[in-house]
Amino acid sequence: MIKVSATPNALNGHPNGETRTPSGKANVSQNGQANSRLNRQANGHINGNGNGQSNGTTNSTLKPKSSGRWRARKNGSPQNKSSGNLQPEPNGGNGILTPKSSTSTLRSRKSGNLKPTSNASRCTPTPQPEEVFKFTPVSFTDDFRHIINGQKVTSDRHHTILNPANKLLLASVPVANRAQLDETTDSALAAFPSWAATPIEHRQAAVRNLGQLIGQFMQDFKILLTKEQGKPIDTHAGWELAGAEIWCYGMSEMSLPEETVLDDNERVAIVRHMPLGVVAAIIPWNFPVMLLIWKIAPALVAGNTVIVKPSPYTPLCALKIVELAQQVLPPGVLSCLNGDDDMGPWLTGHPKIAKVAFTGSTATGKLVLQSAAGSLKRVTMELGGNDPAIVMPDVTPKAVALDLFRCMFNNAGQLCAAAKRVYIHEKIYDELRDELVAIARTAKVGDGLDPATMVGPIQNPMQYEKVKGFIADCKANGYTFAVGGEVDPNSPGYFIPITIVDNPPDESKIVREEPFGPIIPIMKWRDEDEVIRRANDTEYGLAATIWTNDMERANRISLKLDVGTVWINDFPYIHPAAPFAGHKMSGFGVENGKLGLHEYTSSHVTYRNKTVRY
Repeated sequence: MIKVSATPNALNGHPNGETRTPSGKANVSQNGQANSRLNRQANGHINGNGNGQSNGTTNSTLKPKSSGRWRARKNGSPQNKSSGNLQPEPNGGNGILTPKSSTSTLRSRKSGNLKPTSNASRCTPTPQPEEVFKFTPVSFTDDFRHIINGQKVTSDRHHTILNPANKLLLASVPVANRAQLDETTDSALAAFPSWAATPIEHRQAAVRNLGQLIGQFMQDFKILLTKEQGKPIDTHAGWELAGAEIWCYGMSEMSLPEETVLDDNERVAIVRHMPLGVVAAIIPWNFPVMLLIWKIAPALVAGNTVIVKPSPYTPLCALKIVELAQQVLPPGVLSCLNGDDDMGPWLTGHPKIAKVAFTGSTATGKLVLQSAAGSLKRVTMELGGNDPAIVMPDVTPKAVALDLFRCMFNNAGQLCAAAKRVYIHEKIYDELRDELVAIARTAKVGDGLDPATMVGPIQNPMQYEKVKGFIADCKANGYTFAVGGEVDPNSPGYFIPITIVDNPPDESKIVREEPFGPIIPIMKWRDEDEVIRRANDTEYGLAATIWTNDMERANRISLKLDVGTVWINDFPYIHPAAPFAGHKMSGFGVENGKLGLHEYTSSHVTYRNKTVRY
């Protein structure tokens, strides 16, 4: 999972300072009632002239949106900036890791007003009241169905969803067939022209409302997410849900204004960014809510319609988010189909789908790319990572140990950007290893609904067996376990003990491959050039971390690491305005920021000769 910024000033305006809405009139004939509902609910300002006037055919007036963005909740979820850093509770004494509080602006859920904390930036503009839309509740315990053209639909076939902490039945969900996919694609394609013509400020308002629905039902989503995914409810499920909510607000501030690239005596050339059509969003099981929002928020803002395919292991939150979203979106704009192994190839090869946004393993990503190539679909891929952490000799082991531990075992290691290989300078290796072991021995591995749990289960049986295979390989090769390494066969769920492998060789399986679980190798290093070479010696290139007090040295090393993101003394902070992308086998294309928004558009250039000749 990621750490997200809730700093209000960070997203006070669009990257280019303004938003230009489409000059054409909005076509409301297809979904007039739904679009009219959107117009009434639009609660954001138009970031160009700030006058709140729409340039579409609707006659509703948009209320200026307050300059603050972020929301607080009273139901047990984080009320501060969702930082993603974890620290022991000051009064529990139970070693629970909770998000650190830091500077932020908070919105009171009760009043809808934005209230700065005592340490909020003095530059924060005085916030204005903002209407909070109230969604009609849905059941979070049953009635899990597809959403096709705005309607809940079932199928003849079903499969069961298990709680990974106890292997007990959570729900039975329908499995979509090919005919239902075709129906969903047709409805999404039919909804596309009207949605693409809807003024951008209304599309942005709809995405903000997606954030509001997550906030309004935060506690319900936290419980459901913990049950289906396994992560601890407040420290990790709450963190993911808060991040998803914030991401909706952040992405709703993005736009791609038209740009005049040529204006001379003879002609004008204008570049516009046009939506693609129907987007397939394929979501993994490790962060089924956050990575859902990473895809649907920019796709909708850009004017596309979206079909969501959640992981068959974790479809429940996605189905409920899309069900709730029908209250603020026209039918067909956002759909969700639960499927089995057939659904992925059907989507990626479907001739009416214009783009695939995929997060998952590198092996599966290759198959997605092959399937999409037949119709030359646009593809964005965020794939696997074997991310190095480099610890410099100038740090104090006791001071850095907890932050490094979080970087290693966030979400039970089921995080693409988590540290998978940790290189510790030989001068502090033994001391830091012992500090990490001490934390591991006190960290509770258990059911995420237990407030004392620090590390939850592996999400599914396939991944559980894979992680066990890494432990078995380490044993077979005689590697030393600093802690862990013994899996309880009588465990009620898919639990793997926190495991640290002590200085295995670079060619070992645990170093070369990504385990995606709570088993991490730590290795010694001596020379700076040597550790950079070892860190880059992988087919992956997603992210890396550097831990040091020497910023000049850290900056120098960071530029030599062949990865998309480097954190220095921080993890895993990601901002909605910053691009996130991998190098090498960690994928291609970009998520987040303006570059990520570009991924959901195609360029359209108009040349106009200034001389009227005919």
